[in-house]
Amino acid sequence: MTSGYLSAFEPPMRLALDQAALARDGEDVPVGAVVLDGAGTVVGAGHNRREADHDPTAHAEIVAIRQAAVARSSWRLDGHTLVVTLEPCTMCAGAAINARLDRLVYGAADPRAGAAGSLWDVLRDRRISPRVEVIGGVLEAESAALLREFFARRR
Repeated sequence: MTSGYLSAFEPPMRLALDQAALARDGEDVPVGAVVLDGAGTVVGAGHNRREADHDPTAHAEIVAIRQAAVARSSWRLDGHTLVVTLEPCTMCAGAAINARLDRLVYGAADPRAGAAGSLWDVLRDRRISPRVEVIGGVLEAESAALLREFFARRR
């Protein structure tokens, strides 16, 4: 991946970081996500809301995908890109596949629960269709710093 290609995703990743900051201001882990249509327009946005909503499925990715599906009046998000500050877990990777997203862009890798190449590679598993293009490491340092700061305050 060339750095120019990665830098094309920096503006939407900054929007995802803004979403993550909203979670940080509460009790939720600061993860943010946006869904872009084929033209690059944000059609869904979200941040972790598990604590706020008392909902174990309220991960940033799920919140953003749900919002995009409502905006599109369809659960099929072909041609769309999910941009998230932290590598998705297996639930969120499965949601990306089921929503038929074309691409996932993430910031920080998650060696403890990541399902886009770190611990598992659900999105590129040849047995699963459709496969989702995965691009990692966009604004990785900024994404990881939000998480480090959050967990340092909790200790």
